[in-house]
Amino acid sequence: MREVSASDARTHLFGLLDAIERGETILITRHGRRIARIRPEREGKQEEVERAIARIREIGRKNGPISVTEIISGRDHGKDRTRLRRS
Repeated sequence: MREVSASDARTHLFGLLDAIERGETILITRHGRRIARIRPEREGKQEEVERAIARIREIGRKNGPISVTEIISGRDHGKDRTRLRRS
């Protein structure tokens, strides 16, 4: 966890936001006293992941098991076919 003065935070806001987005927590200080903690937003991402997993499970219940070949085929669907044939 990094401590940054309020004046440095104002000057370097966009760089701090990049660090926070990468998972770092930043403590903001004023005159050496901690006044704020900025941390990454995880709740929204976790909800998105949980919704995706639920959709995948629902598809699995409707369609049954899927083979590795089908997964790879789905992954490659829409790729340049000439490139795939050379591989």
